[in-house]
Amino acid sequence: MDIKPAMVKELRERTGAGMMDCKKALVEAGGDIDAATEVLRKSGQAKADKKSARVAAEGRVVVRSAAGRHAIVEINSETDFVAKDDNFRAFADSVADTVLAASPSDVGDLMQARVDGRSLEEARAELVAKIGENVNVRRFEVLDSAANVGAYVHMDRIGVLIELDGGDEALARDLAMQVAATAPIHVGPDDVPKDFIDKEREILTAQALQEGKPEEIVRKMVEGRLRKYLDEITLVGQPFVKDPDKRVRDLLKQTGATVRRFIRFAVGEGIEKKQVDFAEEVKQQASQSQKKPSGDNE
Repeated sequence: MDIKPAMVKELRERTGAGMMDCKKALVEAGGDIDAATEVLRKSGQAKADKKSARVAAEGRVVVRSAAGRHAIVEINSETDFVAKDDNFRAFADSVADTVLAASPSDVGDLMQARVDGRSLEEARAELVAKIGENVNVRRFEVLDSAANVGAYVHMDRIGVLIELDGGDEALARDLAMQVAATAPIHVGPDDVPKDFIDKEREILTAQALQEGKPEEIVRKMVEGRLRKYLDEITLVGQPFVKDPDKRVRDLLKQTGATVRRFIRFAVGEGIEKKQVDFAEEVKQQASQSQKKPSGDNE
């Protein structure tokens, strides 16, 4: 069958697949572009399955807000280069929009949501085939609130949602930036689990006793050091990034606001990245190429 260059071009633009792959798919589909698209999607799914085991620890954090609903989503790629690709960015935006629109219960439910006539999982598989890297929708959270909610995204790599009682939009954004920059673990000391505090007090006491101080002095030292540590790991105890002479709790008191909660996502946090020895990788590739038969050149 005569496959016109224009048909190959249209299929390539539609799928992002290579020219020869598009031509083969059109031949297999008898020139039917829709059927050829399906052929490529199926082969793309096979490619996606092979890539699914590869570590994806780069990517984007996307935040979306609409009508009192706020979503934060992490979508991963294997490299920072792909994370900046327009196709990857469009997919990430689509995922975040779908979280708001479809109210999925978990990532599995989210990936079955349909956008533009296909599921997000199908769209993900097509993207994998197109860009040649594993892509993974890792996690999302939704904050439903009519209160004062601040959002901030830094370099597409760190995203924050924070919910306040009181204050204004500027304060909420400033505190979202604070959380992004300083990564507190809890809002305030009351949110820190008692067993965690007890364990930290035990460690600090053992350290102080080694200094040979009297027990009464040790107790005072330990409580002072514990307060300092809690200030470090709680948002309200930290120095305000815009005015380090002021603590966040002082700023909140001044404005009559309180922090209910915050959500902070950082790209790749908790993912064990594979350490690549590039010299060894090149050596292996060279060794493999030497083992291949030379074919017609012999």
